[in-house]
Amino acid sequence: MAKFAYTILYVRDVAATIEFYENAFGFRRKFISPGNDYGELLTGDTILSFAHTQLAATNVPEGFTESDPTAKPFAFEIGFTVDNVEEAFQKALDAGATLVSQPKTKPWGQVVSYVRDLNGFLVEICTETD
Repeated sequence: MAKFAYTILYVRDVAATIEFYENAFGFRRKFISPGNDYGELLTGDTILSFAHTQLAATNVPEGFTESDPTAKPFAFEIGFTVDNVEEAFQKALDAGATLVSQPKTKPWGQVVSYVRDLNGFLVEICTETD
C-alpha cells in the first residue's frame, strides 16, 4: 500500500512562501535548501513542501502551468482543519491571504472557508468532519 507522504507546490519564491504559511497558519519550517529552491513545513503526517519553478522545470521537462494569483485558481485545494475557523481565517487574511469565501456552516455541520495564498493556490480552512 502506498503512503501519502507530501504535496509539493511550485512557486517563484520558496522562502517567502514558507514564511507566509508560518505566519498565516502557524506551521513550523522543517528546512529550506541552501539555494532557497526547495523547502518543507512540519504540518503533521503529510509534509507540505514548495519547489522553485526553476527546480520544478528540471523535473517536468515538458513544462507546467504556473499558479497565477490574478487568474482563477486551479481545480485543486489544500485543506487545513482548525478548531476555530473564523479566527484562523482572519489570521490568514492578516498574513496576506486573499479572501475567496467567508466561513460558513455546511448542511453536515462543518464550518468551511477559503482563501488563496500569495501564489494563488486555493486553501480551505475548516473544522473536521465527524
